[in-house]
Amino acid sequence: MVENFNASWEGYFIFLGFSKWPHLEVVLFVVILIFYMMTLMGNLFIIILSHLDSHLHTPMYFFLSNLSALDLCYTTSSVPQLLFNLWGPKKTISYAGCMLQLYFVLALGTTECVLLVVMSYDRYVAVCKPLHYSVLMNPRFCQLLAAASWVCGFTTSALHSSFTFWVPLCGHRKVDHFFCEVPALLQLSCVDIHANEMTLMVMSAIFVVIPLILILSSYAAIAWTVLEMQSTTRLQKVFGTCGAHLTVVSLFFIPIMCIYLQPSTKSSQDHAKFIALFYTVVTPSLNPLIYTLRNKDVRGAIKRLSRYKREK
Repeated sequence: MVENFNASWEGYFIFLGFSKWPHLEVVLFVVILIFYMMTLMGNLFIIILSHLDSHLHTPMYFFLSNLSALDLCYTTSSVPQLLFNLWGPKKTISYAGCMLQLYFVLALGTTECVLLVVMSYDRYVAVCKPLHYSVLMNPRFCQLLAAASWVCGFTTSALHSSFTFWVPLCGHRKVDHFFCEVPALLQLSCVDIHANEMTLMVMSAIFVVIPLILILSSYAAIAWTVLEMQSTTRLQKVFGTCGAHLTVVSLFFIPIMCIYLQPSTKSSQDHAKFIALFYTVVTPSLNPLIYTLRNKDVRGAIKRLSRYKREK
């Protein structure tokens, strides 16, 4: 009979991570470090540029700055710990550290789901109701939408992470993942976790499936409006901005759905680690490139700032 224990007595968890493939750990360390540095530089670049250039003081770049701040925080909530574990033999995290990591991962991930819906609504109003755009998307309303996204994410996470850590754990502390995530922690339980799994499915439906439906609905309306456009220049601009957002949505939602909308099994856990590695490490580093590559507004802002520095 496995003896139950309170994880806080033991004080730490052990991450199994990628220990099945020790020959990959050095390679993963280098690759993840490069992507992490790209994430830091790319997202800081967007935040600073959007703040400094007055031409970018628009709803689209305000929300994009929020997304960049989210990506910075989201990736920093798990990647430094992962790099530390890959570099040395010690692959542990304290009980309190695991609670905090789970809370922030859930909070920031949920916030991003909601924020992507807000960004799709912004594009919908810009394309489908251009004459009313400045009235509908006024600065105060944009700030309220952004604040609501953050509050929704952090409030939901407080409930969900508390519910996860109330579950009694079995007599081992080995987490078969590289960070504290709900499905991996639930596998440590020594009681029936059917209620927790159902809660996870419901929360995933609310904050993954419903936002995705709203985003796709917005872009269906945008596509219908675009088909009626006569201006080739405006058509290209719409495809540029909306295409970038849809790419970011795909990179974020598809991996999340692969993990949270299917039953967790032992055989799928290894696949889940690499999928999680993609949306925690790769996606945040690609978002700045997707939004700035071939973006005339960003190129114009860089030129204006460079000219200002030379004149000064």
